[in-house]
Amino acid sequence: MNYQDIASLLQSEPSLIEVNVRGWVRSFRSNRFIALNDGSSLHNLQCVVDYDNFEEAMLKKITTGAAIEVKGLLVESQGSGQAVEIQVSALEILGEADPEEVKKTILSPKRHTLEKLREQAHLRVRTNTFGAVMRMRSKLSFAVHEYFQKNGFYYMHTPIITGSDAEGAGEMFRVSNLSLENPPKTEDGDIDFKKDFFGKETNLTVSGQLEAETFAMGLGKVYTFGPTFRAENSNTSRHLAEFWMIEPEVAFYDLADNMDLAEDFIKYVLRYVLEHCADDLEFLENRLLQEEKSKPQNERSEMTLREKLHFVVDNNFKRVSYTEAIEILKNSKPNKKKKFKRFNNLTPLDFYKKHVDIVLKDKVCLIHCPMSNKEMNEHYTVNYLGNVTGGNIISYGNVEIDVMKRAAVKSIKAGEAVWVGCDVSKMFHRDLGVMDMNLYDYELLFGTEFKIDKQTKLEYGDSVMTHAMLLTAVDMKGSQTIKWRIENSWGVKGGDKGYLLMADNWFDEYTYEVVVDKKYLGKKVLDIFDREPVALNPWDPMGSLARK
Repeated sequence: MNYQDIASLLQSEPSLIEVNVRGWVRSFRSNRFIALNDGSSLHNLQCVVDYDNFEEAMLKKITTGAAIEVKGLLVESQGSGQAVEIQVSALEILGEADPEEVKKTILSPKRHTLEKLREQAHLRVRTNTFGAVMRMRSKLSFAVHEYFQKNGFYYMHTPIITGSDAEGAGEMFRVSNLSLENPPKTEDGDIDFKKDFFGKETNLTVSGQLEAETFAMGLGKVYTFGPTFRAENSNTSRHLAEFWMIEPEVAFYDLADNMDLAEDFIKYVLRYVLEHCADDLEFLENRLLQEEKSKPQNERSEMTLREKLHFVVDNNFKRVSYTEAIEILKNSKPNKKKKFKRFNNLTPLDFYKKHVDIVLKDKVCLIHCPMSNKEMNEHYTVNYLGNVTGGNIISYGNVEIDVMKRAAVKSIKAGEAVWVGCDVSKMFHRDLGVMDMNLYDYELLFGTEFKIDKQTKLEYGDSVMTHAMLLTAVDMKGSQTIKWRIENSWGVKGGDKGYLLMADNWFDEYTYEVVVDKKYLGKKVLDIFDREPVALNPWDPMGSLARK
């Protein structure tokens, strides 16, 4: 490699030795001063051009976004803002950038929101924000490995495709090469995964813990650090569909050892990034401070970004027992102001009798599950679904969608909200709070028709219950339901202060279960629950919410 990176040159002393750099133009002022960046540093390197020595046609190609190679002497800068600069003796255009096209992109010199940066993923890493984040991510990844290697751990590559559900930590992405339109079926009507690529049902991993534990029992101290996947439609800052997870396993550690390891590890990687990413941290800190200026004072952080990191590094982690934690809560201000109550020696049954005014024995679950292995107007349960020893089995009455709707309407008109289980990963805009089958025109976008019906979606796993909410109101035209109001549990940011709107066509396609009072059902439906329930396999779609 016969060229240097800008980060190294910015740390260098002026010299009479010619240097060679390559990068992208951030700006070109007065046909003389090029601000060049190659991604190795937050800061640009100033390259000074003597325009008398270069053709005008070439200078016109030095535009924002253009890729260039510069040669010249690294000298002491004559201006402020940088210690060194290059006196350009040779210049080559490696890639041109049309100024009119650049104006339409995030490379234009103005402040952009994070959402805007995400819309142009191919360019976002050229911005200061994503450049800083990616450089820090790289340093942090290195620090993770360095910490464990220095402390005698062995690095394990655990499978990405697996048949293990770990501890049932979350819904999984299925991996299959079976036909989506016509998968092979067993005699019971279930998908026959014995004919799949691996001869069994497989998924993307949710954890490497199982494999790491087996290696720890032979190597003593191991760790995994790799991609992990969760198929849950939870759009929060703390939830990702794909992320890299760190999982150390040690053969002979007890609880105190685990706490020591966690604290020491976190402090190590934070110290590393404080030492090696000072410029990027300063930039991100200033960006956060600017963003917080638009917030009310009581919503702003008490500490800056770097202050938070130093606070973690410089202080010991508090360790309290469960008993001590309860005492802290009892002595807290909210408790003393009687904003919450604590009941001693209260069993779940006692709590129900004293504080719940719902008669649970009068409630039944209705499902709409049009699968080939399930009859309508039949009584079902799921093996191993119950979670209370000696408790009643959880069962469902499989009915047509209109039966579910009529029962829900009667309940709402009587002032009773309806528990509903549905698939919020489809045709749902969280910010707008809208669920509608016409929300996105995929057929126009991809130029093809999507004709998978509800039965096929269920049988192949394309759709399943992912979330439970409450139906609180319904809009009707005569006897026809038009739309429904949903009360959700995700806070007040989405929809109308947390209330969502469900179109009736979305109810038809992605609603699978409701819980209603028996008094809103006719005899024909109630008779379903008098029959012995048919037991379904534990992996059946109708057990999906209970598996969470």
